[in-house]
Amino acid sequence: MIYYITGGERSGKSHYAQELALQLSETPCYLATSRIWDEDHRKRIDRHIADRDQRWVSVEEEKELSKVIDEDSVVVIDCVTLWLTNFFVDTKNNIENSLTLAKEEFNKLLKINATIIIISNEIGMGVHAATEVGRKFTELQGWMNQHIAKHADKAILMVSGIAVEIKSPARPSQKGGVIHNDIL
Repeated sequence: MIYYITGGERSGKSHYAQELALQLSETPCYLATSRIWDEDHRKRIDRHIADRDQRWVSVEEEKELSKVIDEDSVVVIDCVTLWLTNFFVDTKNNIENSLTLAKEEFNKLLKINATIIIISNEIGMGVHAATEVGRKFTELQGWMNQHIAKHADKAILMVSGIAVEIKSPARPSQKGGVIHNDIL
């Protein structure tokens, strides 16, 4: 089962994902995809670590996520934005190569018999990137988010701490990857 949780920064994505994981497992895994880029980033990671208690198994992996996920486990992957950044930097900002590598790795996740909860920042909900490299990254993440959402069993949009289900196997109004939102 793949859960995809998206939303703007500070929308409650990580908190929601962690609560979901604890409902599904007594010992979920938290898979951190981040490299430490600066002191501010270190503080954000420390805050996330402090939010989790001893029930959690923590794993760090920058790119090859499928190698560290056990069968039948419940795993929170936090987050796609940082994971894609690792590919993007390593390919010297090449969108096509980064997207190919990320899709190949994500497709390996689809073959693992585990419950995977994937967190990603939604594109287009913030400031327009001021630089060419920022715009390239936005494009990369937008394409990868679409790929993940297409293959996810459930998708949740976090809005101001409120979870809005946007895709579910139980909602027959979804056709051909287009979600007809009948919530309103």
